[in-house]
Amino acid sequence: MRTKGSRLIDFFPLLFFAVSGSYPTARNVTWESTNFKTILSWQPLPSHYSYSVEFSVLGRSKERNRNCIRTSTRTCDLTSSLMDVKACYVAYILSEPPLGVTSDLTEFPYTKSSTFCPYQDTDIGRVEFKVEVSKDKKTTWLMVTDPLTALFQDNQQLSIRDIFSEMLEYKVTYRRNKSTGKKVYISKSNVMEIPDLDHGESYCFTVQAFIPSRRTDKQLGKPSQTQCSEDHKHSILEVYSVGVIAGGILLVLLLMAVITVVTTVCCRRKKKREKSEKEGVPLQSV
Repeated sequence: MRTKGSRLIDFFPLLFFAVSGSYPTARNVTWESTNFKTILSWQPLPSHYSYSVEFSVLGRSKERNRNCIRTSTRTCDLTSSLMDVKACYVAYILSEPPLGVTSDLTEFPYTKSSTFCPYQDTDIGRVEFKVEVSKDKKTTWLMVTDPLTALFQDNQQLSIRDIFSEMLEYKVTYRRNKSTGKKVYISKSNVMEIPDLDHGESYCFTVQAFIPSRRTDKQLGKPSQTQCSEDHKHSILEVYSVGVIAGGILLVLLLMAVITVVTTVCCRRKKKREKSEKEGVPLQSV
């Protein structure tokens, strides 16, 4: 049980902060954003004070995020506040009295974040795709699903293609199964036919979203899980035509017939020679 004395000890720092207004400011402020789900984080956790978050488009007036007013946490979800994805934003983390505590201060100490531009800065997450091979094993397609974002428009969840449109491409890195040599294929479509694959061989593929208009460290999304096509074994009918197979069979049969005839003739001659030698009769010339 907490004693009256311990409650007073806790009250003194709170009273000091409320009167003096010397609340610690946030530090290590960072933006974390994937597929436009954007979280602002900072340190440390507050003690005897709270944080409020304001944000603004560069050059415009500040707004308060209504979900992050006098919070005791050290994160704030700003996804719904950054709807203009092509704008650039800055955030302010204010150190304020906790809920229920008043202060005579009209301005509170704050920490300003770095600039964040969702269209250029959000990370693109892992994509999903399917591998399909034609019945004749000659063509391999990849069907990529455009990742969904955290943004909605007219009650519809937007995909990264809805936002980046023609700027979005996909980078495919592939190799023959059990081989280390890699090739790269770039496609503007999320349905692509992979060229220059050996007939019937198994290949392994990894896909990433690719936005070449961004700065280098933000061009590629997170790599997908690697998927491999099946290892198709060639049947003799896939390798040779029926005519070639039939010709080969006839050639084998003819060769067998010649071998049989030659063997038979040789055996008869040998028996005739042996018989003549036993009877002492000279062999007649043939």
